[in-house]
Amino acid sequence: MKMIYNVEDKPKFGQTIVFAFQQVLAILAATIAVPAIVGNDMSASAALFGAGIGTIVYLLFTKFKSPVFLGSSFAFIGSMFAAFAGGVSMSLGYLGLIIGACFAGLVYVIIAIVVKFVGVGWVNRIMPAVVIGPTVAIIGLSLAGNAIGDLTSGNVTKQVEVLSEAVTDAGETVQIVSTETQQLASPYICLLIGLITLFVTMICSVYGKKMLKMIPFIIGICAGYVVAAVLTVIGNANGIDAIRIIDFSKFESMQWVPSFTFVKAFSGDYDFGNAKTMAAYIGTIAVAYIPVAFVVFAEHIADHKNLSSIIERDLLKDPGLSRTLLGDGVGSAVGSFFGGCPNTTYGESVGCVAISGNASVITIAVTAVMCVVLSFIAPFVTFLATIPSCVMGGICIALYGFIAVSGFKMIQHVDLNENSNLFTVSVILIAGIGGLEVTIGAVTITEVAAALILGILANVFLHNKSERSKLETEL
Repeated sequence: MKMIYNVEDKPKFGQTIVFAFQQVLAILAATIAVPAIVGNDMSASAALFGAGIGTIVYLLFTKFKSPVFLGSSFAFIGSMFAAFAGGVSMSLGYLGLIIGACFAGLVYVIIAIVVKFVGVGWVNRIMPAVVIGPTVAIIGLSLAGNAIGDLTSGNVTKQVEVLSEAVTDAGETVQIVSTETQQLASPYICLLIGLITLFVTMICSVYGKKMLKMIPFIIGICAGYVVAAVLTVIGNANGIDAIRIIDFSKFESMQWVPSFTFVKAFSGDYDFGNAKTMAAYIGTIAVAYIPVAFVVFAEHIADHKNLSSIIERDLLKDPGLSRTLLGDGVGSAVGSFFGGCPNTTYGESVGCVAISGNASVITIAVTAVMCVVLSFIAPFVTFLATIPSCVMGGICIALYGFIAVSGFKMIQHVDLNENSNLFTVSVILIAGIGGLEVTIGAVTITEVAAALILGILANVFLHNKSERSKLETEL
């Protein structure tokens, strides 16, 4: 894939700003979704700030040679819940978020030190293209359900009462009244808006000239947002719920200053004198975070190999895996200090690089700075938060699809007539698409990590068996 701008290139100032804004739109939904899922009054704007700061730290460690953006990691959601479990105070829970991110970052630092002295040859041996390729494809395919689910969803909801029946121990049938959240917009209207977004994006990317060709996401999102906004205004004015897509009420409760994690963490009183209690809590946090860090390490490798294939330069050699790990680990810890969410490399950002043909690391740096600045501009952050799910669904069909396709391109030169290769690719694809997850205590090995681990085991076993068979044949 030919890059219009390579890593070291510097687009014109105006172009850089537009490219960076496109990256912001690509990473926004996932970055602010994590604090929304975890709850406990976590701040979306603080998570955006943390992602920006974490990315800047990453770029410094990698000497501005790796165009990677770090955003909120979904893999640590269970770990973040553990920080607030057990009835701990809100401030202690926030302190737990910071401590946990430091534990995860420490894992990366230790692995980076090992890589520095041992080298990266072992990575290529246990994770060759036959393993990494389908794993990268799984990263995109595993997100397909999210994109399609968003494609038929609007942002305006209402609470409705639902009647259900239950049978008591005495055999009597009773009615239970409960409430559930339902969206107002028709899923077919949302689907139409999502498809408009997708097709505008594709048309700009394929038929567009100059800047239009390089910023298809911005044009697509703007087109979808305008259609949704017009329909919502009409729906609000005429009481037509089916076309009310955007929740404009969010502008009524804007937060100008991000609610930083460290402020909440250090605003409470802790019983540091009770060393046993604090030690138990820290131990719980360590158990929740450290194993997940090893899982995310595998995704770190996959994302960097994927990006390496797109920009046609091996990032594991230059700037080197030790530097990318240090940047990811320390950047994640620093980002969590402000936003509470451990960061990770973002496939959405990699997909944006692939589609736009812009791998300029300056663009990523400006994106990071833009996230920091935007986190303080409440109207703009709120505007981003009002982008309908269906619009982002249309965009994500292209983004996630590009991630999957780039993974398949990595195995185009792999000999699939060789059964050892065929089985390795097969088990990874089926395990990943099938949603294989393994939960051990508080740790959940995601489908991507589980598929990768299974693929590594299959490749090592079958490769050794194949090598022995070839040797016996030659003898």
